[in-house]
Amino acid sequence: MIIPRLAAETYTARCVGVHDGDTISVMKAGRAVKIRLEGIDCPELGQDFGTRAKQFTSALVFGKDVEVREYNLDVYGRIVARISVEGKDLSLELVKAGLAWHYKKYSSDPVLAEVEAEARKAKKGLWSMPNPMPPWEYRRIHRRNGPAEIAMI
Repeated sequence: MIIPRLAAETYTARCVGVHDGDTISVMKAGRAVKIRLEGIDCPELGQDFGTRAKQFTSALVFGKDVEVREYNLDVYGRIVARISVEGKDLSLELVKAGLAWHYKKYSSDPVLAEVEAEARKAKKGLWSMPNPMPPWEYRRIHRRNGPAEIAMI
C-alpha cells in the first residue's frame, strides 16, 4: 500500500547506500533516508538476479549525486521516488537491463511497460530464465512459509 503525499519534492542528493536493486539511501537534510524506486520491483537478494540488480544499481548511483523526484511514502516509511543520475532514469535502466519488473500494481507508466516487453522479447537478464518468479510472489511465499520451507517450493 502506498501512502499519498501532499507535496512532492525534487532535489539533488548524494547516494550513500544501496540496500538492494530497488532501494537506496541518500543524504537529505543531514541524514540518510531510504528511497524505494518508483515503478519497479527488483528480484530479492535471495532470488536469481537479485545480487546482479544490486550491483547494477550500485554501479550507477553509489557515491554519486542523484536527482530525486519524490512521489509518496510506502507502508514502511520509505520515500518512493524516481532517481536520475547523469541523465539516466534508474528505474528505466533496471527494467531495460532485465533486472526489474515494471511494478504494474503501483505504476501505469507506459514507458516502463514498453521497455519490459522489449527486455522480455530479447531475453535479457531475468527474462533469460524460463519462468522467473516475480519478487512480490517470492515475498508472499517467504512470509507465509519462512526461509526453511521456501527452499522446498
